[in-house]
Amino acid sequence: MGSLTALGALLLILMIIVGGKQGISSFLSMVINFGILFFSIVLIAFHLPPIAVTIVASVILLSITIFWSSASDNASTTAFQASVMILIILIVIIIPIEYWARVGGFGLEDSEELEGLSMYVGISFTKLAISTAILSSLGAIAEASIAIASGLDEITIQHPKISSSQLFLDGIVIGKQIIGTAVNTLFFGFFGSSMGLFIWFYGLNYSFGDIINDKVFAAELIAIIISLIGVVLTIPGTTLMMSHRLKKIQDKEKSESGK
Repeated sequence: MGSLTALGALLLILMIIVGGKQGISSFLSMVINFGILFFSIVLIAFHLPPIAVTIVASVILLSITIFWSSASDNASTTAFQASVMILIILIVIIIPIEYWARVGGFGLEDSEELEGLSMYVGISFTKLAISTAILSSLGAIAEASIAIASGLDEITIQHPKISSSQLFLDGIVIGKQIIGTAVNTLFFGFFGSSMGLFIWFYGLNYSFGDIINDKVFAAELIAIIISLIGVVLTIPGTTLMMSHRLKKIQDKEKSESGK
């Protein structure tokens, strides 16, 4: 048994012990998401438009991640709608930023491993960088949206007479608590995965300017910042949608009671 197989089996066992049926569902959704990502890579390798493939795959990944969670139908629907809205906003931000930064492709650090290999793969590396940034933000968006939507849905269940404006304020309060942990999670993951790169920079006596302008470092940092922007936008976006949904329900109940 290989190390990856052992870790996967351990993860499955722990998810079953802790989460029960929901743990199994979450594990299956992770496996399906991996299959979708792999299939997307194959489509891009066959020269389908990378950005179009990524957008379609992103919507599918968000739907699987959110609707396979243990949240209620109301919370899941709102979280999905908010996630798609934030995804569209991020795409509008990512595309010009990636073309402006020009961090697609390989850096000088990859030159030794790629020596003798052809770089003419027939695919725009800038578009691949855009696809990478979009996919990197999905997890943070889905996590934040489902957390906000589930919390607000529970509030509406416990306090059905709450006003939409008060629900919005409660959502912002919940969101402030989520931002701190989300920021730390993303940055710890970034620095942990880039530890070898930082040591390499230090060994070669890179200046701060050299590090900031390094293609590999800049590409990773842009993806992290985009994810953080996605989390920050998801909080008011999801809260606003939940408040609007509650207002529609309350207005409908008032109109029906008035007849």
